[in-house]
Amino acid sequence: MDAIAQAFGLVFDPFVLGVIAASAIFGLFVGAMPGLTATMATALLVPVTFFMDPVPALGAIVTATAMAIFAGDIPAAMLRMPGTPASAAYADEAYAMTRKGELGLCMGVNLVYSVAGGLVGVLVLVAAAPALAEVAINFSSFEYFWLACLGLTCAVFLTNADPVKGFLSLFFGLLLATVGIDPSAGFPRFTFDEVELMQGVSFIPTLIGIFAVSELLRGAVSVRDAGQAVVEQVGHVFRGLGATFRVYWTNFLRGSAIGTVIGALPGAGADIAAWISYAVSRRFSRTPEKYGTGHVEGIVDATSANNSAVAAAWIPALVFGIPGDSITAIVVGVLYMKGMNPGPTVFAENPQFIYAVFLIFILANLIMLPLGWAAIKSARQMLRTPRNVLLPVILLFCIVGSFAITNSLYGVILMLAMGVFGWVLEEHGIPVAPLILGLVLGEMLEQTFVQSMIKADGAYLTFFDRPIAGLLGVATLLIWTTMLGRAALRAGRGAVA
Repeated sequence: MDAIAQAFGLVFDPFVLGVIAASAIFGLFVGAMPGLTATMATALLVPVTFFMDPVPALGAIVTATAMAIFAGDIPAAMLRMPGTPASAAYADEAYAMTRKGELGLCMGVNLVYSVAGGLVGVLVLVAAAPALAEVAINFSSFEYFWLACLGLTCAVFLTNADPVKGFLSLFFGLLLATVGIDPSAGFPRFTFDEVELMQGVSFIPTLIGIFAVSELLRGAVSVRDAGQAVVEQVGHVFRGLGATFRVYWTNFLRGSAIGTVIGALPGAGADIAAWISYAVSRRFSRTPEKYGTGHVEGIVDATSANNSAVAAAWIPALVFGIPGDSITAIVVGVLYMKGMNPGPTVFAENPQFIYAVFLIFILANLIMLPLGWAAIKSARQMLRTPRNVLLPVILLFCIVGSFAITNSLYGVILMLAMGVFGWVLEEHGIPVAPLILGLVLGEMLEQTFVQSMIKADGAYLTFFDRPIAGLLGVATLLIWTTMLGRAALRAGRGAVA
């Protein structure tokens, strides 16, 4: 109780509250700008935290991260340009709602379920951090290989188009993931003697290009002003949320659970949680045919998942010093810098700081509601801006973001090339979401397969030896077999007809 009382005193200090408020505004701005990510927001705050005590330093990072993850939904819904990678999973769905005149409902769902999902993640972080971390630490390369396979299976559920086109897009993403240094032999592949390509195809510039630049190209060649049609639809953000919750409350619980579990796995994070949750939502929906046409159900699942994963990613970081994602990798460094070496002993040596982190998470999610509402209303001006002014400004942010990630023109060139590539794909009816999924999981799939094969000395049955790996492996093979069986039945019925 003394530690909890000290934590309240540390968090509700006027200076700390001021840092949290400033970080919230900063996180909203960064997340809402296509090309600027939550990871970038965290990285930009690190130099500022050099001059702060541990609690305000961690408060700045926690608050900016939570706000940026939500704010990425704003340009995704309004312009089909996800502000953060976590918003990419349902950017098409959100934009389809906007085109149907449901931007207000979409933004309300994004805001409220971001707050609710974040609070669920915090509660799990408080109540079950050691237990969940214990499960996560038992994951070896075998478990991660099957997890990656399960994730890739989601590509089937991410498109209403021809499944062949969906798989083609997925394979493009997997192909891009092979560019760079071979993880086993250390030999460069598909680099064409370009030093920049040895680091692989950078994810953030690719994401910006595929979604933002391709949409800019579409807007540039379109004569009509698509942005003006939805200006008046931003109002009434909270209207209809009660009915949505009564229908989809189980989706919220499921999405939050998936986000918490995925977030607690080292190296996974909110991005993968959103993709998997959206795919699971579509797979088990009673109306899967509505997905991709502006259906709120998938957004409830995915936005709950990515925000609950933000808090859950701190579980392995705090308990074992193992980053749950790229953001907590930065956090681990900050903890060491402040003399709070992460690990089991931190709960005994500095419990007041741990409770302070919990309180900051709760506070950050609560203030997200009014500040997020204000950000949505402010973004209305974005839609009122003439397209011939708005598009170059967005392109400028995209260029800055891509350059900042790679610190070279390589990121800018990659972004532009992927923008043209994404535009060409969609003009031919090939969805781009599976491509991003393949690029996200391709590196994990290859590395864990190679590591597992080395451990198993080439024996494939070893992939099923460990209990969790065996369970995941059997589940994956059953899903694949079921999908192939259904495809064969449909083909047979078509031939008979």
